[in-house]
This record gives sequence, C-alpha cells and structure tokens, in this order.
Amino acid sequence: MLENKDPQRTPIDQLGEFALIDHLTKHFDIKHKSTIKSIGDDAAVLDFESKKVVVSTDLLIEGVHFDLGYAPLKHLGYKAVVVNISDICAMNANPTQITVSIAVSNRFPLEALEELYEGIRLASKFYNVDVIGGDTTSSTSGLIISITAIGEANEEEIVYRDGAKDTDLLVVTGDLGAAYMGLQVLEREKQVFLVNPNNQPDLDDYTYLIERQLKPEARKDIKELLEKLEVKPTAMIDISDGLSSEIFHLTKSSKVGCNVYEEKLPLDPQLINVCEEFNLDSTTIAINGGEDYELLFTIKMSDYDKIKANPHLNVIGHIVPENEGVHIITRENTKIPLKARGWSAISKDEDE
Repeated sequence: MLENKDPQRTPIDQLGEFALIDHLTKHFDIKHKSTIKSIGDDAAVLDFESKKVVVSTDLLIEGVHFDLGYAPLKHLGYKAVVVNISDICAMNANPTQITVSIAVSNRFPLEALEELYEGIRLASKFYNVDVIGGDTTSSTSGLIISITAIGEANEEEIVYRDGAKDTDLLVVTGDLGAAYMGLQVLEREKQVFLVNPNNQPDLDDYTYLIERQLKPEARKDIKELLEKLEVKPTAMIDISDGLSSEIFHLTKSSKVGCNVYEEKLPLDPQLINVCEEFNLDSTTIAINGGEDYELLFTIKMSDYDKIKANPHLNVIGHIVPENEGVHIITRENTKIPLKARGWSAISKDEDE
C-alpha cells in the first residue's frame, strides 16, 4: 500500500486547548453509573457508594518509554491505557475510569493526536472504562502521556503486596519475556532501516513478540477467573519492570523470601527461537525483561488443586522464610541468588 506523501496536517494551535480536548474526546461514551460528571467541567464527579476506590498513575515519555520510529500512535494510545489498567488489576480491583493528560510539541499535527486518542478510545471500550477528564499542554521535548486509572472493589477483595506467607505458592499469568524480545527485534530493524531506508523488514517470524511490545493487554480477566475458582491471592503485583524486580517488591513488602524454579518459567516458543537467533539466554530474558503486564501473585498451598489445571496460571515457585533469601533453582538443581535486573524508572548515570 502506497503511503500518502502529503497527509493533512492541521496545526493544533488552530483549535486552542478546550476546543482540542472537545475534539479529541467527542467519541468517548460513559459506561459506569459511578461516573456522575465526566469531561466538560472543572472536575469529574464520581460516586462509588460503599466500595473502596483504587487509584494509580503512570507517565510515558518519548525517548524513555517509547520510540515513535516504530510505535504507531494508535498502538501507543492503547498501550498507555493498558499500563494503568494493569495496576488496578494488580490490586484485584475493577478498573472503571481514567483521566488522560498529554504534553505535545508543535511537530504533532491534529491528525496525529486523533490517532493517539483513537487508541485510547479503543482501549477504554475494550476494558470498559470511562474517560472522565485530563489536560493538554505544550512540550519542548516531544510527547508525554500521563494517565490516571481509577477502580473500585469491595474492601475484602483488595489484594496488597504485603500478604505473602511462608509456604505460599508463587503464581504468574501468561508467559514472560516476549515484550522485551519484541523490543529487541524492533530496535534491530530500526538500525537496519537507518542504514538502508529502502530495506523493508520481514517481521512474520516475530508477530507475537512485536504485539506483546506494541499492544500488550492487561489481565482484567484474572479477577473473575480466580473468583470462579474460589481462590483469593495473598499478595499480588503486575509485571511491568521485569519478573525479578517484581519478586523483590513482593517479597520485601511481605518480609519473606522465595525460591523460583527455572524449569517452571512459562516461555512462548517464539521467544525461545528468537532468543537463539539473538544469542540470548531465554531464562535471563524471562526473568529480567519488562512490560509483560502479566500478574504475579501468591496463593495458599491448599488452593493448588483449584488452579493446577488452568492454562492461564503457572506455579513458578514458593515462599520461604525471609532469612532464606530469594533464589532461582536452575534446571540442573543449582540454587543461585536472584538479582533484580529489570527496568529501573530512575536510571543511573551512564558513567556509574
């Protein structure tokens, strides 16, 4: 398909802030009775009656969290919502509303922002959340997206990071490492393109990995699944920075240690093949790669029979007393201290 060499470019300063917000959000529908007032006033009004309110927020910054060289704006808008919905799911709560704020430079025309907001709209529809407000402002350094997610839950449903106990089982949803390897593929193809812009990449062998990077999904389904299985996690966290980092967050909060078994780590076959192509160890990628947006949680050992046959849930280890530390047990049955080498939001200086 030939690219439009002269697409329409409407400068966003033609609209002004409030007209821009009205334009970008005119197709957003209200779905929840808890949303009393959304966009169009000084503040949104919500009514959760007897339920507890769960709130989380994240920033996505161009050049730090995404590269528009290979991240389509519609995918980026969708992913920005998912990143925040995942945090609500990690509290065992139902996401209900989001606010969307962006800072944007004048190199982005109105049509680009329409693409971004179309992704946000699609995600809000898929996850059944209301877009209830936000802000727009100018930026001198590209695109910045800030989304705040709001959810609801009964008090007894909420799961924190600090409830894991000795002998609890460590469970992860889905598979691990694919998003990180998707990023490696995209980075490699970007470098090839910079050398030879006429080179068209063949990405057929990497579709799953690339989708996991550009269009991840939050595990909103897990709350309902566990309720049907009559299982309540004792502690839970989402996997955004990498499995190793999240294990340390959970064990530190719960004041416990744990053993993770290498042979139990869930890996997609495409991940294994591409790790071999890149000469990377698939276990290392599964443990340290970020942006999977799966859920990591602990359950009582007595609940094992309820989950053992479920294809969405994988037992990867168990909790031990804090003084035993955090280890990975290799396929050769060697016990090695686990290091947290996932993504760090606050990077050290390069010369450190």
